[in-house]
Amino acid sequence: MDEAGFGRINKPKRCWCRKGIRPSIPCHHVREYIYAYAAVFPATGDLTMLILPRSNTVCMNIFLEEVSREMAEKQVLLIMDRAPWHASGALAVPDNILVEYLLPYSPELNPTENLWDEIREKGFRNEAFASLERVKDKLSDTVQPLFRNKDSIRSLTFRSWLNIPDSIAN
Repeated sequence: MDEAGFGRINKPKRCWCRKGIRPSIPCHHVREYIYAYAAVFPATGDLTMLILPRSNTVCMNIFLEEVSREMAEKQVLLIMDRAPWHASGALAVPDNILVEYLLPYSPELNPTENLWDEIREKGFRNEAFASLERVKDKLSDTVQPLFRNKDSIRSLTFRSWLNIPDSIAN
């Protein structure tokens, strides 16, 4: 499980153009963000994602309720980093969710980070947005194909070292 901010501030990335032409890349520094929260099960490609206005305990609780609702018949082990809203005393963890924390400073151990890289590459490369609503629209348009293709999610997030037993993956 992880969350990532998507906003109107952008960082220009390299791109291709014809020799002798300098590309023009839109860039601005408006600090407005929305946040995508996602929980992924790498063995199957199952994904729960919400787009929320903030990255805080209130929104984290909304997300946990959604995961709990979608997985109502299952016991869920949710592994996440120690962001302040993940370890807050006000965090309301539903009964069917058990939380474990990653080692500090180890984002590479979180498979969800690969989703953020893919979303940024496919939908947010060298774009400037006129409004936060346009950011939300672009984020929705970019993640919709992910929801339809579990094999794609699995290929982005599964690693053999995760050692997920077949009995759990099914």
